Amino acid sequence: PAHLRAMLRVARRPLLPMAMRRWEPPRRFASSQRPSWVPHGQETDFPLANLPFGVFSCSRGGPRCASAIGDHAIDLAALANAGLLSGLPFDARAVFQRPTLNAFMALPRPAWRAARTRLTELFAADGDRSLEKDAALQKAVLRPMSEITMHLPASVGDYTDFYSSREHATNVGIMFRGQDNALQPNWLHLPVGYHGRASSVVVSGTPIVRPRGQLQADDEDPSKGSVYGPSRLLDMELEIGMFVGGQPPPLGKPISMAEAEEYIFGLVLMNDWSARDIQKWEYVPLGPFGAKNFGTTISPWVVTLDALEPFRCQTSAGALQDPEPLEYLRDPAYGSYDINLEVDLLTPEGSSTTITKSNFRHMYWNVKQQLVHHSVTGCNMKAGDLLGSGTISGESTGSYGSMLELTWRGKHEIPLTDGSARKFLKDHDSLNIRGWCAASGQQRIGFGDCSGKILPAGAYDEIATGTSTVAPRLAFRDFELHSYWRSSCSWRVRIALAYHGIDFVTKPVHLLKDGGEQFQGFKSEVNSMAQVPALGFVDADGLRHTITQSMAILEFLDGVMGLTSPALIPRAECPASALRRARALEIAELIGSGIQPLQNLSVMQAIRSASDPECGQDVDGRAFAASRIRRGLDAVERLAAASAGRYAVGDDVTVADLCVVPQLYSARRFGVDLSAYPTLLRIEKACEALPCFQQAHPDAQPDAEL
Repeated sequence: PAHLRAMLRVARRPLLPMAMRRWEPPRRFASSQRPSWVPHGQETDFPLANLPFGVFSCSRGGPRCASAIGDHAIDLAALANAGLLSGLPFDARAVFQRPTLNAFMALPRPAWRAARTRLTELFAADGDRSLEKDAALQKAVLRPMSEITMHLPASVGDYTDFYSSREHATNVGIMFRGQDNALQPNWLHLPVGYHGRASSVVVSGTPIVRPRGQLQADDEDPSKGSVYGPSRLLDMELEIGMFVGGQPPPLGKPISMAEAEEYIFGLVLMNDWSARDIQKWEYVPLGPFGAKNFGTTISPWVVTLDALEPFRCQTSAGALQDPEPLEYLRDPAYGSYDINLEVDLLTPEGSSTTITKSNFRHMYWNVKQQLVHHSVTGCNMKAGDLLGSGTISGESTGSYGSMLELTWRGKHEIPLTDGSARKFLKDHDSLNIRGWCAASGQQRIGFGDCSGKILPAGAYDEIATGTSTVAPRLAFRDFELHSYWRSSCSWRVRIALAYHGIDFVTKPVHLLKDGGEQFQGFKSEVNSMAQVPALGFVDADGLRHTITQSMAILEFLDGVMGLTSPALIPRAECPASALRRARALEIAELIGSGIQPLQNLSVMQAIRSASDPECGQDVDGRAFAASRIRRGLDAVERLAAASAGRYAVGDDVTVADLCVVPQLYSARRFGVDLSAYPTLLRIEKACEALPCFQQAHPDAQPDAEL
């Protein structure tokens, strides 16, 4: 095809000596002009020319690999299972059904290109029409982004952060060392970097808790020691992250500049959150530590270098570097990518302000040079490793990539559109980084969002991790939960058990197999109503007990834990807490009594025909249930919009959230359009970031059928 021939022409251009080489604009790929049969607007981040890679989940299955086009995720596992990716030079079924991109990243670059080429043919208006003509398969493959959850694209093995924007390094140097000594002597000779913390790299939308640590007691006199407390100077860092791919050389063998691009899988947006006051006290002599290890946010979609090829550009340093780097760092095609970058700050009151506009061309050391220098000592790189560009600052005040620079170390304020101002981030502020490439005659290439919200210091102190055994301090032991993986009521109880940190054994009850296992021994031995969940346990005297009905179980668990953890059903200790308790129960009972029973399997099977008030016609049990779900969610949306903070009732998790999240999952299964419930979707996203909700998700259960 023409676009592959163009790629080969670019790859085969002779490399001239550095002194003879001038930067020149890239040749455009023919594929970047091809329209798709999937409708989308001109301003979409994900046209046919992009086809990034990521990982998503939805109500029909757990995390798996995807691409994106317009407002839809492309389920690559579904495409592979349908046989439409059978011609690729790897086992697409095995690779794309995995919950991370690591296996795909570890393939050689020709495999990545082959996958994008095949996707281009499947989704191009003038390409292979196998999918376009199959409406049923389209429904399985194209998932509306409003109905999916994005995950980290890869299991990050190692994370390294660089310091490669000359403008940023100069600004920081002037602040701390003065104009004459802004850059350290080594800065123009090598890409400065340090090793970060891979475990705290999180996907866009994950909340960031304000860090606590040691702060210099007296800003002017370090001899007075330190105090412990929350960071008061919480900052962002506008960056681009690079994922390593392929099979890089083994330990002891560096990556050469000529082969560097073969080991760059793609780029993501990145916010390397920073606590400037913690950093000030700790960074001498080894650099930042706790000030940078509490959270790094990345966007979920990885954009390939092939998609960015039409947007190669000069760096702000010009066509060549001065002084000339050592030979191993000389890039014959020295340049960067013309990626527009903007950062929006959203206040708790809802006011949004774009606080900076920068561009990825403001990089003195580019991504290839960073990768090559990282490996020059023989350091072995691995697929899934993440390298941060360092803060990307432009030449003018409005293009600086950190609040440290925008306020010039807190001397100035950043004005916001609502009349307020910021020097550094406040609790409940949200930041969102946006990035895109645009040029005349080219489809826009975007990255999606890279967002995070600041929670107060200690926000998670009282939330159990669910990883430690607390049974010895309880009056009961040997907890067993009889449940079905997709049961809403069972899900509520699983969340509560994880929330309180109570270990339990799952006893699966399949509600569909062989006419329903609930009607067999379970009915006679556990619950005569033949309903899940049922929680069994043993008391101090060795007697076994069973409690049924999810609300009764939640009340029991709150009581068992006493004051050792916050109650999911709020305690009425004063007028304000009594009102909060009532609001939480109001939402919970509306779902538990007004919606859930009507979507129950036995109810739907019993209702052969019912009058639907929405359309005035007789419908079957499933359609009737969907109509009642919509009616109930309308009421829940109004209640939540009136009382919600971060969660359904204020800023703490309650029983209301334990009911809302499973109900939204069920609503999707019934084909209910959830776009009319923005408050509930926001609450769902906040809950999904919590470990107790993640552990309780249906897809994570031992009896899950994915």
